[in-house]
Amino acid sequence: MSPAADPATILVVEDDASLNAALAATLKAAGFRPITARTAAEGLRWLVHYAPDLVLLDLGLPDRDGLGVIAEIRARGQTPIVVLSARDAEAMKVQALDLGADDYVQKPFGVEELLARLRAALRHGVQARGSAPVVRTGDLTIDLGMRQVSKGPAALKLSPKEYDLLAELALNLGRTVSHKDLLAAVWGSDRAEIQYLRVYVGQLRQKLGTFGAEPLLVSDPGVGYRLAAMTA
Repeated sequence: MSPAADPATILVVEDDASLNAALAATLKAAGFRPITARTAAEGLRWLVHYAPDLVLLDLGLPDRDGLGVIAEIRARGQTPIVVLSARDAEAMKVQALDLGADDYVQKPFGVEELLARLRAALRHGVQARGSAPVVRTGDLTIDLGMRQVSKGPAALKLSPKEYDLLAELALNLGRTVSHKDLLAAVWGSDRAEIQYLRVYVGQLRQKLGTFGAEPLLVSDPGVGYRLAAMTA
């Protein structure tokens, strides 16, 4: 079995100590590497020091308004930003997104939805940078920057939804992604019909085939699906 890609580093900037700790534990359990900060100043310091793959940012910080932090992060680069806030005013959401945030999650939130949104923001950030990781397992190669998939020497022709589904699984190589998370990441809502997911998984499994006698796309009944991590 080949090792999965290094875990994505997520900088959590949240002043509430209990929520900060809960988010860190949730992210770690989901396979991410969390870095935590409780002020804007600390968050910006860790942004430079750790160069995280994504920033999860609360707007209500004690030393500075989160909107200003969004602007400063965006002035320094294209690190994906997901806002986590109790502020539900539409104008606030629009302002945060206009300043460069990639997504806006309102408190209270569902953990699975939050994780799906984080994975989507990470995927889009990777594609936007253009030098995305190339995921390999068995004889399958997925170039996440070029949106190209090949099996051995042959290119695979996938529909946009099939590719998005495979990319989500590739970003979690070797780990099961739940039905709800896949629906949220690929269809934009975990309330989408699970039958859509089954149809596309069936199509994708047929195109990916096997590596030796082992399937590349594996079902975990009642839970979700995973892309198996295999050595070529």
